[in-house]
Amino acid sequence: MNLSTRFAYLLFIFFVPTIAFASNTSETSHLDLTDNIIGYLALGVFAIAYLLVIFEEQLHLPKSKPVLLAAGIIWIMIAIAYQQHGFDDSAEIAIRHNFLEYAELFFFLLVAMTYINAMIERGVFDALRGWLVEKNFSYKSLFWLLGILAFFISPIADNLTTALIMCTVALTVGTKEPKFVAISCIAIVVAANAGGAFSPFGDITTLMVWQKGLVRFTEFFTLFLPSFVNYLVPAAIMHFFIPSGSPDKVDGEQLVMHRGGIVIVVLFLLTILTAVSFHNFLHLPPAIGMMTGLAYLKFFGYYLKRTYRFSGNPTEDRFNEGMEARNTDYTRDKDFDVFKKVAGAEWDTLFFFYGVIMAVGGLGFIGYLGMISETMYGELGPTVANVIVGVLSAIVDNIPVMFAVLTMNPDMSHGQWLLVTLTAGVGGSLLSIGSAAGVALMGQARGIYTFASHLKWTPIIALGYIASIYVHLWVNASHF
Repeated sequence: MNLSTRFAYLLFIFFVPTIAFASNTSETSHLDLTDNIIGYLALGVFAIAYLLVIFEEQLHLPKSKPVLLAAGIIWIMIAIAYQQHGFDDSAEIAIRHNFLEYAELFFFLLVAMTYINAMIERGVFDALRGWLVEKNFSYKSLFWLLGILAFFISPIADNLTTALIMCTVALTVGTKEPKFVAISCIAIVVAANAGGAFSPFGDITTLMVWQKGLVRFTEFFTLFLPSFVNYLVPAAIMHFFIPSGSPDKVDGEQLVMHRGGIVIVVLFLLTILTAVSFHNFLHLPPAIGMMTGLAYLKFFGYYLKRTYRFSGNPTEDRFNEGMEARNTDYTRDKDFDVFKKVAGAEWDTLFFFYGVIMAVGGLGFIGYLGMISETMYGELGPTVANVIVGVLSAIVDNIPVMFAVLTMNPDMSHGQWLLVTLTAGVGGSLLSIGSAAGVALMGQARGIYTFASHLKWTPIIALGYIASIYVHLWVNASHF
């Protein structure tokens, strides 16, 4: 359907009030719009928008644009349908509920991204990368180090940032061994996604589950062993395909951490502790705790600006000045501004989340998610349905898939909610396009780590996926 045809359909909806809607015209303020033109158009708009998201790299169209427009169009159609049935406030109440869910997620992520940007500016991740390169490990040792670090860093930092850092190391030391780089990138993606699955902060899906109150903070750690198995199984097989020997020692700039880097890491951990305490003990939204933690960084930024020393030597502001630069590099502190770190947040991603939550929320309000829930969870059973959710997250981004499950809110045991948290988190590793980490690494290691190179290992990754599910069913049997 071309643009002019879709526009004509919208005009038709606006100006022809006699369209036949669903037969639910009773006193209830909720309409079933799944079997009429409104529902069909909403599905079509969402499908077109998500196709544009999938081909983001080829079209060079930021993923937030199509979903923002789709969300607006879907809710316009819903509002018109309800107004024509005399329910003027129903759509408003529903959209406010969805918007509040997004607002909590937005402010939580905004603070987390601000802290990550501050760490990047202070050279925290550069220092880690420099240490790994400097040690001149063998290819096999590096393969395991990169994977294990990705697994344990991603629960705190986001899996995208973690994967990019580890991939940079692999590219730096593996210039003469593209096979090492390709396999390492696959393992990094699997490890980063698996590590994010056992922490409320490791992935957007786990964060949504935690904020909903379906899984308590400490209960996420029961997914540690299944998540680790998800990484360990494919990594153990990949190990035998890593080239032997060691890479040549890399000569280059010495990457060091700037003043305050460690303090910002500690403040970030303290901010996470604040968010957990707000949620667990005060029963306040975690986002409020994160915003409180942002004040920690703002006060520390004030301290850096007030205590800088101007040396007059511009060479002191370079990475390659070694430890001396680390101790005397205060000139950059004068320009430290938390609001610059906020501006550096991934705004396209944040607005993509908005579009997805509002669009999927609209489809749920129309009634489609209830139909899917009845089919998947009612007929197939929760275990099969939750395994399918993980597979779907490799094709469609796990965020709309998980938000759809949360909106459906099927009647499941605690163990099943933990299972869908696990599968939605690690299922994206089955394909390179299944997670933000995979998509980013295809761009960073262009021509080496590709969709095809990842696809060759999908059966091995699937073994880890299946093994992690069985481990969860065994280890966490008491939750079912």
